[in-house]
Amino acid sequence: MIEVRRGRVRAAGWTAVTPGAWVATDEPSLTDRLRAWHLVLPESAVFTHLTAAAVRGWWMPAQVPRPVFAAVSKHDQHPQRRGLQVTRLQAVPSGEWLAGVLVATAAETLLACARDLALLDLVPLADSALRLRHTDLDELHQLAAEPRRGAPALREALPLLDARSESPWESVMRVLHHAAGVRVEPQHVVVGSDGHFVARADLWLVGTRRLHEYDGEVHRDLDVHRADLDRDRRLIEEGWQRCGWTATEVLRRGGSIITSADRALGREWEPVRLQRWRELVSRSLYGSAGRTRAARRWATEC
Repeated sequence: MIEVRRGRVRAAGWTAVTPGAWVATDEPSLTDRLRAWHLVLPESAVFTHLTAAAVRGWWMPAQVPRPVFAAVSKHDQHPQRRGLQVTRLQAVPSGEWLAGVLVATAAETLLACARDLALLDLVPLADSALRLRHTDLDELHQLAAEPRRGAPALREALPLLDARSESPWESVMRVLHHAAGVRVEPQHVVVGSDGHFVARADLWLVGTRRLHEYDGEVHRDLDVHRADLDRDRRLIEEGWQRCGWTATEVLRRGGSIITSADRALGREWEPVRLQRWRELVSRSLYGSAGRTRAARRWATEC
C-alpha cells in the first residue's frame, strides 16, 4: 500500500492532497487520496455521498466538479479545506473499511446522495448498488421510512430501481420510459417460435414486439458490430424489432424514443410525456439547471 504522511514533505515523488497530507506517488488513486485525507480529519470521520459511491465502484452521475464528502460527529472540530465538504451529524453513519478507507455503508451512502441528487442521477447509482449486492430493497425501504434528510427523495426513487440493469444508460432509459408512461421489462429474453434462445434485450416494451436498447461506444467495435448485425437478423426473423439509441439521443432527443413507443403501443402523441422527461433531465447533473444547483450547494472549487 502506498505510503501517506501528515505534515510537510520535501521529497520527489510525493503529491500534496491537501495542506498537511501527502501521498508517496505522482499519480495517486482515489483511495490513496482519501487515505491522505484521513490524516487531517477527526477520528469520527466517515467518507460518504458520491465519494463513498466512487470507492464502491458504482455507476456515477454525469461528471461535474465535486468535493470529497465526509461525515463527522457534531462534537468534533474539522478542517475547512478547499475540495472538502463535511457534514456534522448527531450520529455518524456506520461504515466499513474498503482499500484502507472508511466509507459509509451502502444504504447510508445512497441516503446521503439522495439529499443532493435528482431522480435521474440517483436511479442508476442505486441500481448499481443493488446489482453489486451492496444493499437490497428491504434495507433501502427501511432507511427511506426514517425521518431523515434525503429520505423523501430515496422513497421517490425506490419504485424505479431494478437490480437487473446492466449499464447506467439502460437505467436512464428506463426512467425515460417511466416518465412517458411506458411499461418496460429489463433484460428481457426473446425466445424463438421453436423455443430456442434468440436474444436478451435491455428493455422490452411490454405488450409489444419492440425492444429499446442503449448503444454505447462498445458497439462501434468491428467484432461487436458484426455480432449485433447477426443478432438483429435473428430478431427480425422472429418478428421482433430492435431500436437503439446513443446517450446524446436519450438526453437531447427523448421525443424520438417516446414517439417510437407510442407507435408500437398504438398511442396518440401527448406533449406532456416529453415535458416530464425534459424536466427530469434539466434537474439532473446532465442538465444545466442541475449542474448549477450542485455547484452552488457544494460550493465546488476543486
